[in-house]
Amino acid sequence: MKMRNELNRRLFTQKTNDIGRVPYNEEQEQYAAICSGDLEAVRRGFSGLEQRISSRRLCDDPTRNLLYHLIIAASAIATACIDSGMGHDEAYTLADIYIGKADQCRTEEELLRLFQDLQLDFAERIQEIKKQAVISLHVRKCIDYIYEHLQEQLTVNALAAYCELNPSYLSRLFAEETGIHMKQFIRNAKIDTAQNLLKYTELSYLDIAISLGFSSQSTFIDVFRKITGTTPRKYREAQYVSNQ
Repeated sequence: MKMRNELNRRLFTQKTNDIGRVPYNEEQEQYAAICSGDLEAVRRGFSGLEQRISSRRLCDDPTRNLLYHLIIAASAIATACIDSGMGHDEAYTLADIYIGKADQCRTEEELLRLFQDLQLDFAERIQEIKKQAVISLHVRKCIDYIYEHLQEQLTVNALAAYCELNPSYLSRLFAEETGIHMKQFIRNAKIDTAQNLLKYTELSYLDIAISLGFSSQSTFIDVFRKITGTTPRKYREAQYVSNQ
């Protein structure tokens, strides 16, 4: 009975103070974008993220309120992505990782950034799952090798030898199936990994450069700037999430 009274009181307060919730379909549209691997649609949905959060107050403290929303969303997104083909263990373990990182955040800004990373991470993984369904065994094998050997000086010839294919044929096949040339794919993979290292570790720029197979720190910085439009230092200053 007490809960019924509390519910009636809360509903009456929301109605009399014209406190409306974001329409259900808007939240579902964001989940649908994630589950389809549509990264651009996911990014567009960020513009309404704060409004969706503020329309449902779970706690009077703004930071804790945002934390609770992230926890709820992480579980909901994981469940939705399982229905879209992601493995059960992968989905829930990934959600658990983000919830753990969220618990370490101390500001709304850190939580909002992590909230966005959470959505993009799931969307990128779903996108990869969908690609796997149409990519040939040779190209899949090539991509797996790239991510497992990012610390090396990867070349088309080396990858062709690993896949036991003619370099020209593999290069053409890779571009046809992924929509990007192999050399650029390798660079993008290295920089994507570098962004995560800059966000979540305190590794030096030189250590990151070496771990990703760049010939020097200056080469790493130059490639990073060309792909992201900013320097590693500025990126870390804007995106770093402390684990303390």
